[in-house]
Amino acid sequence: MQFNNSLIEGVLIKRYKRFLTDVRLLNKNEVVAHCPNTGAMTGCAEPGMQVWLSVSDNPKRKLGYTWELAVTQQGYWIGINTNNANRIVGEALAMQTISELVGYDSVRPEVRFGLENSRIDFLLSASSKQDCYIEVKSVTLLEGEQGYFPDAQTVRGQKHLRELTAMVEQGYRAVLLFCVQHTGIQSVKVAEHIDPKYAQMFAQAVEAGVEVLAYSCVINEQNITLNQRLPVIV
Repeated sequence: MQFNNSLIEGVLIKRYKRFLTDVRLLNKNEVVAHCPNTGAMTGCAEPGMQVWLSVSDNPKRKLGYTWELAVTQQGYWIGINTNNANRIVGEALAMQTISELVGYDSVRPEVRFGLENSRIDFLLSASSKQDCYIEVKSVTLLEGEQGYFPDAQTVRGQKHLRELTAMVEQGYRAVLLFCVQHTGIQSVKVAEHIDPKYAQMFAQAVEAGVEVLAYSCVINEQNITLNQRLPVIV
């Protein structure tokens, strides 16, 4: 996924009210940027972090800047914009670079499904295969040497697990795909200490037959690309 325009570098002053960030640009101007991440962002929003913003010329937008990337003191790159996870995975599916998900004739995003008025991130179809329902989750929480999902309690995530499990029970293929937008994460584990209910439902989904994949990303100020499969600790 290539960024549409050149990103602007700055230094994070603070994140507040969940969706707002103050950033000091390299020219010393301070701007308010939209933060497209509803999670806790633990370890991803420390004051003083090197950050990159995208710029929009849409006059209808209240904020012209969007926070896209950050770099930790250890030099790890983080994709802040959770909306990009679907774009990253969508490109990989189109290019058939995810070996576990190749051989499908059709890749459809945002398809309505299930009994809880949900939209699946991607539906893969082929005449010779079962339909495959894919839910994408962005992973950015690193604690010690372990990556975790979620970074906050997620009722929405629990709903997605129920829907994926239901698809397996109906005879379809269902995949939970962790898009790891943190270059310091080498494996993914469900954060039972943060959302025990999600962890319980995750275990039930895996037992029912929901497949779980995790892929790392190559990240820089020009693009983000899905890279290689990472272990998922179940």
